[in-house]
Amino acid sequence: MNKTILITGASTGIGAATARTLAEGNTVFVHYNSSEQPAREVANEVGAAGGTAHLVQADVTTEEGCTQLVNELKTKTSRLDVLVNNAGGLIRRNPIGDRLEWELMEETFRLNTFSTMLITSLCLPLLKNGSDPCVINLSSIAARHGAPSATIYGACKGAVDTFTRGAAAELAPDIRVNAVAPGVIDTPFHEKVSTPERMKQFAEKCPLKRNGSPDHIAATVRFVLENDFLTGETIDVNGGLFMR
Repeated sequence: MNKTILITGASTGIGAATARTLAEGNTVFVHYNSSEQPAREVANEVGAAGGTAHLVQADVTTEEGCTQLVNELKTKTSRLDVLVNNAGGLIRRNPIGDRLEWELMEETFRLNTFSTMLITSLCLPLLKNGSDPCVINLSSIAARHGAPSATIYGACKGAVDTFTRGAAAELAPDIRVNAVAPGVIDTPFHEKVSTPERMKQFAEKCPLKRNGSPDHIAATVRFVLENDFLTGETIDVNGGLFMR
């Protein structure tokens, strides 16, 4: 494809799988915050798959970190064809009945929503120089069912969906903007927030009777990238946990 691609949060899980899936023939900027060694392993895998990888480190939960990330990107490339806003996570559960914590709300929105919005805006000059440029945001099934016990996270991903539609309308026809909404995916995301028993319950509730893998989402990101008549959409990949 000969694309220049930035994937945020690409050291593990969905981001790492996406980097591997999009590696061949492309230049992939593998962003990480603190997980340098896993990020280096992903970069090596990108190279082994026929791509060129560059590591970029930044804390995207801050305005300064987002700016640092894009400024470093600009020193290495004059164009960006694909931006995958993958960085995010459920920091911890906070049921509404336990009183929502202001600091947790701010931290969760900075990680999941503000970073997506600001990095997209900062990358626009590079994207405008790209070939059929597109932005792909990572939403979540949490935006569909509200994420009981994790409503802060669900609200963050709902905001990502709204931002996706607004950006798609504003940036058309030059830049496409879409989102992918994973269901329950077996990644390090769940290690701190979902017990093995809860993960088993998720699988039992799923019509396909299993949880997804990062490769399921990476394949969907590739589909969204390659379909040039798709914009303003959120593609659900959840094994039937949410249907419409």
